[in-house]
Amino acid sequence: MILMKVIHLIGGGDTGGAKTHVLNLLKELNQHIDARLVCFRKGEFSEDAEKLGIPIDVIESGNPVVGLRELKKLIGDQKVDILHCHGARGNLMGNLIKKHVNAPVVTTVHSDYRLDYLGRPVARLSYGTTNMLALRRVNYYIGVSDPMTDILIERDFPADRIYTIYNGIDFKTPISCVPKEEYLASLGVKYQEGDILAGIAARLNPVKDYPTLLKAMKLACEKEPRLKLVSAGDGEDLQKLQELAKTLGIEDRVFFAGWVKDMNSFYHAIDINLLTSLSETFPYALTEGARMHRATIASRVGGVPVLIDDGKNGLIFTPGDEKELSEHLLTLAQNEELRKEMGEKLFEKASREFSIDRMVEHQLEIYESILQREARRRETGKKRDGVIICGAYGYGNAGDDAILKSIIQSVRDLDRYMPITVLAKNTQSIKKRYQINSIYTFNVFRMIRAMRRSRLYINGGGTLIQNATSHRSLWYYLFTLRLAKLLGNKVDMYGCGIGPVLGKSSTRLVKRVLEHCVDTITLREPDSMEKLQSMGVKSPNIILSSDPALLLSPAPEEDAVLYLQKHGLSSDGKYLCLMLRTWYGFEEKTQAFAACCAYAQKKYGLTPVFLSLNVFHDTKAANQVLSHMKASAVILEEPADPELLISVLSHMSAVISMRLHGLIFSSITAVPLIGVSYDPKIVSFLSYLGSGECIDLKEVTKENLCAAIDAAVSWIPRKEKLLEKAQPLKSVEERNIEAVKKLLDS
Repeated sequence: MILMKVIHLIGGGDTGGAKTHVLNLLKELNQHIDARLVCFRKGEFSEDAEKLGIPIDVIESGNPVVGLRELKKLIGDQKVDILHCHGARGNLMGNLIKKHVNAPVVTTVHSDYRLDYLGRPVARLSYGTTNMLALRRVNYYIGVSDPMTDILIERDFPADRIYTIYNGIDFKTPISCVPKEEYLASLGVKYQEGDILAGIAARLNPVKDYPTLLKAMKLACEKEPRLKLVSAGDGEDLQKLQELAKTLGIEDRVFFAGWVKDMNSFYHAIDINLLTSLSETFPYALTEGARMHRATIASRVGGVPVLIDDGKNGLIFTPGDEKELSEHLLTLAQNEELRKEMGEKLFEKASREFSIDRMVEHQLEIYESILQREARRRETGKKRDGVIICGAYGYGNAGDDAILKSIIQSVRDLDRYMPITVLAKNTQSIKKRYQINSIYTFNVFRMIRAMRRSRLYINGGGTLIQNATSHRSLWYYLFTLRLAKLLGNKVDMYGCGIGPVLGKSSTRLVKRVLEHCVDTITLREPDSMEKLQSMGVKSPNIILSSDPALLLSPAPEEDAVLYLQKHGLSSDGKYLCLMLRTWYGFEEKTQAFAACCAYAQKKYGLTPVFLSLNVFHDTKAANQVLSHMKASAVILEEPADPELLISVLSHMSAVISMRLHGLIFSSITAVPLIGVSYDPKIVSFLSYLGSGECIDLKEVTKENLCAAIDAAVSWIPRKEKLLEKAQPLKSVEERNIEAVKKLLDS
């Protein structure tokens, strides 16, 4: 039974990936919903749609006013659930008709709209400008790759209304191809037995960067005379490229076949599939080549790295780098076995993750999400809605990122479509990572505007209410708590730590704000409960819970193995992990840390591994210790998701950490712990956990570090006991989100 009607609007002059995407999608969608295509030009696109049996209407007026009138007649009184637009003309008409049909408008962004009319200034000024204006008025967006989604976010499109979908093709239907020699002859290609054919299917325009390809071919042909190039595509740069090939002296090795319809036979005939673009989203040329098991070389653009794992199932080069491209051409041209191996691996991944079935399934999920969000929007009407989360986010600290990820995940578990806004330093990073709205920490005017509309303000995780490091940060967080309450929000402090708060005036200020402006406080350890009691804070509902990061699960084991291998480490090695940070007095202790590393390596065979939770501070601290070491060590400073760090830490034999979340991540997978306390929160967590050694930074010596290592190593055979100690903390973590649920319900 068909429960959804979607009308797709498109100009009709589309070619390449956009055409393939729309036709493949509509053909399959109509097996599940009522999906109709309206095309504003009669031609090859509309004819191909009819041949595929896609329900289609053609409106041939080039005048948008006349076209709108015809479109209104066509739709009439039909109930339309969603208008789905593609391209400049589709976006314009979708915006013009949306009030008439009273349906949300979603657009699929197939390419960087700023580059769509590259080399055509008049078209760029007219169609390009119209499209940019129309895009801003669309309700929802679909980027055809994560990089395309990132581009939209960077240009300030609403991050929480952007979806991502990847192009998919049919891997199930058997393919018949014209024999290789016969097909090449039909293209005018002079082929001889033993020739190695590199092929590219792309328009002949500047974005595809054919000049770099031709220059790379010249370099490669000088060392491999069997190599030839076949281009399937037409475009305005044909004559320029032919002249360039002649200038380079490779005109007898390059064949411009023009527009090619039988692409299966094309990919069957070539040995190496190429993509040299300066900009792409997720090109069909790669998946179509993968379907034919072709080894592939592509530029590092758009979603290309999502499909091609460089060096494993294909080769990637820097856009515009002819030397690197020529080296890759030689690598594949001179190794037939490698071509076969990479072609097979690429086929396996593409058929598994980028099939037409997966694309359609995802598109239906997007439609369902849009309809549910629209229903929720109508239900809430003009009522307050949404959650604002504030914390020390966007500073490159993996621990704070873990807290934020956990809070967002918990809120979405309560209400999948709850609007979420995060106050952060690096708003772009937050938007891209979580696809939610973000406001710069000190943009007070936008903060006020958001708080007037939101229902709940969450002061999120970490030790925010303290002034040991900064009085200004304490004043800021107290200000936001008071502002949120003043503007009508429920206020929650989520899985937080308290203190130290130094000075009587600061203590009085904290008590006054928490007493009058906070509804609920969930605390991550008992010491914070005692601090609130000592301040005389009684009015909020105060609950003992635990750190939100304990909610996170390790990444898949294979991801951790790849991460370790990338840094020259074996997954079954024996390691002592150190997570250190710069702090007052730390530099004086670096020799002691270096000595304990030497001790652990000599006595237990543990290789020192330095893991950076904050790349700037922690890597600096690691290098200070390394300067005193004779033995080699590894620094893992590449940023990684908290889940991956948890999985990587599970491979460590013991952990020494000054970072609270280094200890928390390690406790999730039962790694023996040694905490070095520069802040009471380290002692508090280990005491709450009931496990692990703890040494005050001021008391660090070679002797007590070595003794702590002995104690930690003794726990290795009893890891199951460590898991038992962490379990109670995980179970009480649920109290954080239970408190949020009660505030939202109230």
